Amino acid sequence: MRGLWIWLMVIACAFGAWRSWQHRQLEQRPGILVRGEPRQDSLDGADSRAFEHQGYLLKPQASYRIQARLLSRESYGSGRESELSPLDFALGWGPMSDSTVLDAIEISQSGRFFWVRWPDQPPIPEGEIFDHAANTHLIPADRRVSGLLDKMRPGQLIELSGRLVNATAADGWHWNSSLKRTDTGAGACELMWVEDARILNR
Repeated sequence: MRGLWIWLMVIACAFGAWRSWQHRQLEQRPGILVRGEPRQDSLDGADSRAFEHQGYLLKPQASYRIQARLLSRESYGSGRESELSPLDFALGWGPMSDSTVLDAIEISQSGRFFWVRWPDQPPIPEGEIFDHAANTHLIPADRRVSGLLDKMRPGQLIELSGRLVNATAADGWHWNSSLKRTDTGAGACELMWVEDARILNR
């Protein structure tokens, strides 16, 4: 039995090392790499109708397409939210896609939040940092999309398209998407039903 536990630990460590290598940071040249803003549009017709997914009711609020630099990614396997959204992407565009800016700050994710820190003064005004970055809770529409998201590495330029949604459950539980890019704190994250995803550079 002891030998079996040792082998299981070895396998778990090897898998963790492989996942870390798979999602290793991709270095980029200095300069703004994503100049456009995320696009959010109103919905009508079939695209705006609520639909069920894994026992939850999802109500689309807006169509959403974003090209951004993947700043950080965090997987979640516990908590009710992970049943819907097993993955968060911290995304940056404009000045937050510039390696010169990113090298001067520290980015992390935990507890479904996105954190930005700097040692003394921010490299650009604080408002520009938070107006050009977002923590996005991702709900893959199918296995294909889930597989595409799984391959994405921090540092890559990516495009996600789909809809921002509010989620509810029969027992009254709910989870709503932000519809603004300029808000911060609790409730400021986008909850995105991802219908397609692609890597713009490798």
